[in-house]
Amino acid sequence: MKIAALIPAYREEKHIGDVIAATLPFIADILVVDDGSPDRTREVAETAGATVLVNEQNMGKGASLARGLDHLFAKGFDAAVCLDADGQHLPAEIPRFIAAAESADLVVGNRMAKVATMPFARVWTNRVTSWILSRLAGVTVPDTQCGFRLVRREAWQGVSIRTRNYDFEGEMIVAMGRKGFRVASVPVSTIYGDEVSTINPVRDTVRFFSMVWRLSKNQ
Repeated sequence: MKIAALIPAYREEKHIGDVIAATLPFIADILVVDDGSPDRTREVAETAGATVLVNEQNMGKGASLARGLDHLFAKGFDAAVCLDADGQHLPAEIPRFIAAAESADLVVGNRMAKVATMPFARVWTNRVTSWILSRLAGVTVPDTQCGFRLVRREAWQGVSIRTRNYDFEGEMIVAMGRKGFRVASVPVSTIYGDEVSTINPVRDTVRFFSMVWRLSKNQ
């Protein structure tokens, strides 16, 4: 497969260069979608060796992923490995996704096997949301909130996803599972550093359950 890496980024001038450097030994083609960052995210990413698309204003993580996937698949790539720009994902684990993609259309990272370093609230939230979305998708995905994943072109082009924020990644699983695309999971590490989450607990919880309500009505 012809594979690219896709990294959505917002205010990540501190980490993006290191993430790109750690990804290059495994994937030579890296696309960063800078979601309207007011800092030097774009300049650092380009210097590190990535191609950069810039959203003129902040559109949300899902919108950045959608734009990046459309761009890469229009360029002829067969699959994209999506990973976060803040260093929470280990690029050294990318080969696990590529190996699993030989028999899957969507491969999602699973952090839930080792949760000792994960805050209890996040463990509980991940387990509840993963159970809900797995039921809606018709496939079992232990960690539906993990953004570390591989998406094949056929799967992306075979679904329509409405959400454009953090709920985008959950709807992707439901949409692809319902369409009969093969969904797999691979174990990944749980890493927390000095990154600051941009998730708004109230707003994004409301968005999640609004999405769940909509999807449950359209089974």
